[in-house]
Amino acid sequence: MATFERFEDIEAWKKARSLVNLIYELTGTGEFVRDYGLKDQIRRAAVSVLSNIAEGFEREGNTEFCRFLGIAKGSCGEVRAQLYVALDQHYITPEQFDVALRGAVEVSRMISGLIKYLRQSELTGSKLRKL
Repeated sequence: MATFERFEDIEAWKKARSLVNLIYELTGTGEFVRDYGLKDQIRRAAVSVLSNIAEGFEREGNTEFCRFLGIAKGSCGEVRAQLYVALDQHYITPEQFDVALRGAVEVSRMISGLIKYLRQSELTGSKLRKL
């Protein structure tokens, strides 16, 4: 596992940031921009992934970090579900869907790996910053 001292060093956070940018790009054009409910929901879900990784890292101990990572992973699932709605409503192309879905799945897998590592680790509290 790589060393990180700030949440910005976590690869899952970096990938989540890219996913947020992609979601904003997809939701900012065409018919998607007029579906305020779906647009806002998918944006909030994507931002939740990024935010919960950061917030969990800033908490004390790996138990709290894992709890927030679990919330972030759930938000990845929410983004994926909403991408299907966007595809079904023809707001995005199948190609755009595939790219975004792959990104969400990748972030989810990275979060799962980090959770697994933290649960097996003996590190706690500020020692997390030495992973």
